[in-house]
Amino acid sequence: MTQFSIASFNVKNLISENQEYYTFQSYTPEEYAWKADWLADQLLTMDADIIGFQEIFEEEALKAVIKDADERGAELNEATIPDRSKRYHRKAIFRKLAYQPYTDAALAFAPNIHDGEPGHRRPGVAVLSRYGFVGEPEIIQELPEPLDIPMQDIGGGDGGHYRLSRLSRPVLKVRVPVGDQVITVFNCHLKSKLGEFVKPAGAEHAPESDLTQYDPVARALGGLRSALRRMAEAWVLRRAIVEEIKLGRPVVVMGDFNDGEHAVSSEIISGEVPFKNYSWMLRHDAKTGRDRYSTDENTQITEAIDSVRLHSAEKLFVRKSLRDMVYTAAFGGVFESIDQIYLSRHFHPEFNGRIGEMEYFSVLNDHLTDGSHPEAPYNKLASDHGQIIAHMRLND
Repeated sequence: MTQFSIASFNVKNLISENQEYYTFQSYTPEEYAWKADWLADQLLTMDADIIGFQEIFEEEALKAVIKDADERGAELNEATIPDRSKRYHRKAIFRKLAYQPYTDAALAFAPNIHDGEPGHRRPGVAVLSRYGFVGEPEIIQELPEPLDIPMQDIGGGDGGHYRLSRLSRPVLKVRVPVGDQVITVFNCHLKSKLGEFVKPAGAEHAPESDLTQYDPVARALGGLRSALRRMAEAWVLRRAIVEEIKLGRPVVVMGDFNDGEHAVSSEIISGEVPFKNYSWMLRHDAKTGRDRYSTDENTQITEAIDSVRLHSAEKLFVRKSLRDMVYTAAFGGVFESIDQIYLSRHFHPEFNGRIGEMEYFSVLNDHLTDGSHPEAPYNKLASDHGQIIAHMRLND
């Protein structure tokens, strides 16, 4: 039996001190020291075998945090793990308590092609793996050909199209050897819900960004643009996922989806849920009211949908543990999970062909507070996301 853990961690703007990442935003040496210290502690607590990071501006800053976590882990092991001179040193509990350093781990970093000058930086993503990688990591951001999504007017006829040439942030695809398996891991950070506003030629800023001239309709249009981009990015990711599954490869997708599990963008990534029975449905080519799918076709359709579906690790755990709520973000009075780990059916407990399954699901969210309450404590240096860890087991 092989056990491993896989985690997602949005670190919130990791960049070294005195570096302006967004306009007038940077860390003093003291602020950066606090943030790096907090991140190292979180890594030490997570102790995950595979970690997907989001909002990484500098690879070297991430390496420094990992090195710090390893040094703390070594000190902790020295203090708490008995050496061979102790007759009880072989107890299983000490194997579970021991921190495993990332000394020989592999780190893949995907910088953002939109990254610019100080004040106009854009973050990338990274994956850390104690098992290394099979082949070279793949970055998906600039599309080989623009994605044109044709639209149709409700009454028929051409409704134009939406074009996507680049993703707002890279998707990092790696293949990780675990036990006797090789698992394809996707780490993503989809477009946020912040509105996209178009700046007229020659203007210093988009009119919608001037809150003294608040325009609710125009700002709503900005939200529409963001949603369109996020859903188009979700489809690009979905296409890559299906390609891997059809090659017979187990898949794990993780990251900051910037949407909940039941949002359209998340459902695009996870795939359709099959109906209970297609035999009662009219066929796509029905000529009469009796033309319905056959029993064999019902089986075929259900398998075609199920074979490429992804399953939320969080929801599998909630169902298994009867837990009431898990959340990874809190804003404006809303507690929700926008950080996700999705599993192909290779890990579903009810799939006969499974290669393993999830044993436990952890979330570190005690540092999150609701910004809508003035009394709530707030620390801009800690992450504004919870960290999620899926504890997995592979079959022998």
